[in-house]
Amino acid sequence: MAGASRQKHNIFLLMAGALSMLAALLHIGIIFGGADWYRFFGAGEEMAVMAGQDSWIPPLVTLAIATVLFLWACCAFSAARLLPRFPLLKPALIIISSIYLARGLLLIPLWIGWPESLNAFWVWSSVTSLVYGLCHAIGVWQEWEWLSANHA
Repeated sequence: MAGASRQKHNIFLLMAGALSMLAALLHIGIIFGGADWYRFFGAGEEMAVMAGQDSWIPPLVTLAIATVLFLWACCAFSAARLLPRFPLLKPALIIISSIYLARGLLLIPLWIGWPESLNAFWVWSSVTSLVYGLCHAIGVWQEWEWLSANHA
């Protein structure tokens, strides 16, 4: 399977990179959108209030998240061969996939144990994270042989 994908870019890793990049850009937009955007996207009332008071904490935290998401996008694009191969790419993608999947699957124990804590943000963000994680995981699985090879 990995041999066939060497001639073209892996569609799941391309989608994974695009989705992570979209999430990074959305976080940048939230910084500029201000308190209302922090509220709408589920950052919590405390972050929204701080953003409304022009505190430096919300944009700094949000920029840090955007930076991580951008790096995750670059890892997916590296594995899809749009960027040069990054060092430690395979373990990085396993960790990224695991984080996205764990965040997505967090919905299940919340639903079972604390259904009163669920709101629209938790549902859509969990489903979104699950989709992101599946794109990463399927792409990594398809490229396992190539990611395992020594490319030094």
